[in-house]
Amino acid sequence: MSWTAVIVLHRSRAELARLLPTLDAPQLVVVDVGPDDGGAQLARDHGAHVLERRDNPGFGAANNLALEHVTQPVTVLLNPDTIDHARVLPTLAQRATRPGLHAPRLLNADGSVQRSAHPLPGTVGAFLPAALPWLPKPVRERAEPYRANTPRTVGWAIAACLAAPTHLIRFDERIHLFAEDMDLCLQARADGQRTYLHTDLALTHTGGHSIGAEPFPQLAQNRHDVIKRRLGKRAARRDDAAQILAFALRTYKGRREQKQLAAALKLRRDAG
Repeated sequence: MSWTAVIVLHRSRAELARLLPTLDAPQLVVVDVGPDDGGAQLARDHGAHVLERRDNPGFGAANNLALEHVTQPVTVLLNPDTIDHARVLPTLAQRATRPGLHAPRLLNADGSVQRSAHPLPGTVGAFLPAALPWLPKPVRERAEPYRANTPRTVGWAIAACLAAPTHLIRFDERIHLFAEDMDLCLQARADGQRTYLHTDLALTHTGGHSIGAEPFPQLAQNRHDVIKRRLGKRAARRDDAAQILAFALRTYKGRREQKQLAAALKLRRDAG
């Protein structure tokens, strides 16, 4: 099966060093957008086609640049902080010969399941987990598909690992960082392409290594803007309300959830 792995680096040498021994892609294209920490050279030593953009054009723009150099029919977008312990990427790439976007289950380092796949935002189904934290299992899995045990379609999935026919992948470069994966999936949906979660394929994703300061206000704003642009004002308002309720119910967990709630409330106030 011919496929290409595309990886965007940003101070990611250490993470890339853990990923590369588990990665055996027929073609590897790497874009390094951060300060030179040796990641680009490490990728070259592994046989990658490497592009350096020290001006950091953004995650979506960097992926678009990499896609211009892809020669294979299927592309797997891959974060450097993933690890393919079970060698599932060739199988994911094979499944991605079918139209649509294809995501594996993502696991934390301790093996627990990440919230990596979501329902269509701004819908009643997406609101249910926030409004009714204790749902029957079948309803819970539709509302929070990352919990599912069987493969299914989802509203969107994060792009830490996302595979598709190469010609279907194109990011909106107006988004520098955050919510670009949601936008990609919603754009595909508008074009008649579904997003599939393959629950039988699992990849480790440690996550968040290159973000730096907690970006909750920007994340909330980008999410709102993407949903408004793709699904309309009403959907964006419903999603804002669902986010506020969900974070309010989680504030007991600590400061992270409290800051997420504060960002969601500020966005709601500013939006009027």
